Amino acid sequence: MASEREEEQPRTLKTVERTAQILEALETLEGAGVTELADHLDMSKSTAYHYLATLRQEDLVVKSDDQYDLSLQFLLSGEYVRNRNLLYKYGREEVEELAEDTGEYANLFTEEHGVGINLYKVRGSDAVGTGYQTGKLQRPDYLHCTATGKAILAFLPRERVDGILDQHGLPEQTAHTITDRDALFDELERVRERGYAHNDEEEVEGLRAVGAPVIDRNDNVLGSLSVAGPTSRLKDEQFESVLPEKVRSAANVIEVNVNMATHD
Repeated sequence: MASEREEEQPRTLKTVERTAQILEALETLEGAGVTELADHLDMSKSTAYHYLATLRQEDLVVKSDDQYDLSLQFLLSGEYVRNRNLLYKYGREEVEELAEDTGEYANLFTEEHGVGINLYKVRGSDAVGTGYQTGKLQRPDYLHCTATGKAILAFLPRERVDGILDQHGLPEQTAHTITDRDALFDELERVRERGYAHNDEEEVEGLRAVGAPVIDRNDNVLGSLSVAGPTSRLKDEQFESVLPEKVRSAANVIEVNVNMATHD
């Protein structure tokens, strides 16, 4: 009879863990050969080859010459996951309208495993930083230095926020990033009081953003949305009152649509 420890940590979990590491490495390395992958993960070439061969058989990896890359199957899986997300389903049109109305980048954002996931970005007619913003769709974000992230943190239970900070810390992105825990909690209190968050060059120099949370009728934080643009345009009344009102209004519309769709 298997022990409790064996039941909690079966051998297959180690295999899945290694598979996940290989998939992540292929993304990080932007494709790799057997030798490069083996060196990167400190594993034998024969082991790397067998994993890659299995992943290729399952259509999760493609091979060109001697290089292996992630397959487009991940695009299909990603679309499936995103389309099932309530925030994306009922927030997409509001984000599109925000981008059109403001001319800036509008973003739909959620939290998972203590980091931020950019669900959807729409470029307004005057928006800047397309390459950077597009890249954010392919990587997780820290929560403490973005308007969307702070809008979420402010409405999570304190113990959950402490756990996120214990796991991910408060790394400095710019000279304006909040890197002190007490200072962050003071900022989150202000976010709760006014109902929206600012990112004042805390993630990228010269870039500001305003974000608001999306909360369902059971007080679950589904995520947030934001508008981001250069400091030359997001200043004074635009930054302090005009954009916050637009963003909060869009968040409220999403909340209503979600609540009506999930009403028993």
